[in-house]
Amino acid sequence: MDIAVIEITIRSLFVSGGAAILASIWSIPIGIILSISDKQSSKILLSIVNMMIGIPTVLIGLLLYMLLSRSGPLGFLNLLYTPIAMMIGQAILITPLIVSLVYEVVSGEAKELIEMLKTYGADKMQIIETIVNEARERIMGTSIIGFQRAVGELGIALMLGGNIKGLTRVFTTAIALEVQKGEFELAIQLGIILLIIDLLLIIIIRLIGWTR
Repeated sequence: MDIAVIEITIRSLFVSGGAAILASIWSIPIGIILSISDKQSSKILLSIVNMMIGIPTVLIGLLLYMLLSRSGPLGFLNLLYTPIAMMIGQAILITPLIVSLVYEVVSGEAKELIEMLKTYGADKMQIIETIVNEARERIMGTSIIGFQRAVGELGIALMLGGNIKGLTRVFTTAIALEVQKGEFELAIQLGIILLIIDLLLIIIIRLIGWTR
């Protein structure tokens, strides 16, 4: 296998994997809290989160580009055109998706459990701990779905990473570049690897019992 293919594969997995972990850190708690809350504000927030799932990736990329560019408020961090910038962008992209999926898992699977725990006087922390233990496999599955979404994303990766060879070139940006150049061999190789990864993720998601 070409060294360039291996390099792009490793970088793609690193960036998208890091984005999935980063997004999960805040998305999973938010999803759980929304699912056990009876407040009307929680329902409104969930509706907003669901609407944000459909936001175009290029819009998120544009907003982050403006923030991270030299003239932007975060320009001093020098993150633009780095894997870290791509990771942050992808994490923001998949946050609404993971929050929504976690909400679906908890409110669907653990609804009766939540009511029972409330009846016995359990506080929110005890409820959350029990839910996580009961549905941890499916909750983990939401992170895998987030990773699956991130690894196939193009707009943010291109705008925040710049498709720099040896630094920020990932599956999607490399495939787009090779197709533009009319050199399809590398694009096909990367496309096959991306497809295999996607199929493996689908198998893993099914094995842990996630169905929608």
